[in-house]
Amino acid sequence: MSFRDWLIPQDNVFFDLFEKHAAITHKAALHLCSMIEHFDDVKNMCHLMKSYEHEGDVVSHEIYQLLNKSFVTPIEPDEISRLAASMDDVLDAIDDASRKMFFYDIGVTDNYMLESAKLIIQQTEQIEKAIAATRAMNQPAIVDECCIEINRLENLADDVLAVSLQELFKTTDAIRIVKMKDVYETLEETTDRCEDVANILGDIAIKHS
Repeated sequence: MSFRDWLIPQDNVFFDLFEKHAAITHKAALHLCSMIEHFDDVKNMCHLMKSYEHEGDVVSHEIYQLLNKSFVTPIEPDEISRLAASMDDVLDAIDDASRKMFFYDIGVTDNYMLESAKLIIQQTEQIEKAIAATRAMNQPAIVDECCIEINRLENLADDVLAVSLQELFKTTDAIRIVKMKDVYETLEETTDRCEDVANILGDIAIKHS
């Protein structure tokens, strides 16, 4: 990339990076689900998850570095910064969920965790689709559909959390209750972070359509 490209980037440069980050996040979501389904060799699975988180950090750094050197951007600099930060929060939350499962040594996973992970996968798919539509700047309806679906999935995650906690509190192992409650809530918080991304993408689509 030439010096001029860094100063006045083509519109697609930022969205290339956003799409790259979204793809990494979706891979991390798939890995989280696989980790829950096949809960063995957890240490190495967490190590791989950390590699996804690191990849995302590298891309985020590229976005901020490019933003600091750009006089012309496809959307407002504040919008780029907010979107990058919110996408990074999703990946961090996925990594946090995997680390808690490992460090808490929970032993076994359950269907509530798996349901939550599958909802996160669906949300990250919608984020990828919404970012691709946002790049075009003329497809607000597609972005809106994705955002509505992400919000719907977040509501389902709320329901999963409520039922999982209700069942958990019927047990008597206080230590396990504390551990599992934190894991369940971290998974649900990940869906909240996806919803944050959707809200930002929705605002961008409306403003620039």
